[in-house]
Amino acid sequence: MQKQRYPSFRTVLERGDILRAAGAHDALGAVLAQESGFQAVWSSSFEVSAARCLPDASLLTMTEYLEAAAAMQKALSVPVVADCDTGYGNSLNVAHMVHEYERAGITAVCLEDKIFPKMNSFAEAEQQLLPAPAFAHKIETAKNAQSDADFFVIARTEALIAGLPVQEALARCHAYVDAGADAVLIHSKAKTKDQVLEFLEQWDRRRPVVVVPTTYPDWHVDDAAQAGVSVVIYANQGLRATVSSLRHTFRSIYETGNSTALEGSIASVSDVFSLQRLADWQKLEA
Repeated sequence: MQKQRYPSFRTVLERGDILRAAGAHDALGAVLAQESGFQAVWSSSFEVSAARCLPDASLLTMTEYLEAAAAMQKALSVPVVADCDTGYGNSLNVAHMVHEYERAGITAVCLEDKIFPKMNSFAEAEQQLLPAPAFAHKIETAKNAQSDADFFVIARTEALIAGLPVQEALARCHAYVDAGADAVLIHSKAKTKDQVLEFLEQWDRRRPVVVVPTTYPDWHVDDAAQAGVSVVIYANQGLRATVSSLRHTFRSIYETGNSTALEGSIASVSDVFSLQRLADWQKLEA
């Protein structure tokens, strides 16, 4: 079967419209995101960890996260953006990460400025940041390690997550762009978009800005674009929907003793065959 070709993340971003990415942890979820119209898929470390019932706390290895991202990319014709946490260690680990992700066909990665091992941003825990110069060095290392000029590095600051002011987030992001970052991700767990808007008002569109509106879900994509956002990542809604749907489905079957009541609301076996591209594979045997 012929290998699919797909545009790089940079190519899609440069088309001009705000880019929307959906979080996933496996190829099936990624394909469903693409089918719904998303222009990219976020290989979420939170989702990949949760799929193993493990916390998002740097427990899995780079290889395990890479395998998940690569499996998604093989199934897609849109780019994967890999959530690479802190880069899996120091600057040497970052260089190795870039080499391996590039070889796997991943065209964009995101690194965050927390200390390794990191804890998920929404967990009740102290969020420790790496000093800005040290993280800027990681970004510089990542850019120097890439072999393809198209490879895209997003620098994510957790300054607001750590309770620091917007000015600290701005200073860090400027330092990361000076180090070569292709875009910045400003992350907030506030219940409103106000912190992010304050950042955007002072950023002056120096590089593309990525946002993850998990805790302020009412921000319409058009309004985000008007404010200067280039990429919106809906990072974990798919996972959360899966948890709710499976819980409801399994409980219903167990409690009623059959699945009759569900059959009209769950995917058919033929729908799954279509997602598997079964007919294409059967042609190889014809």
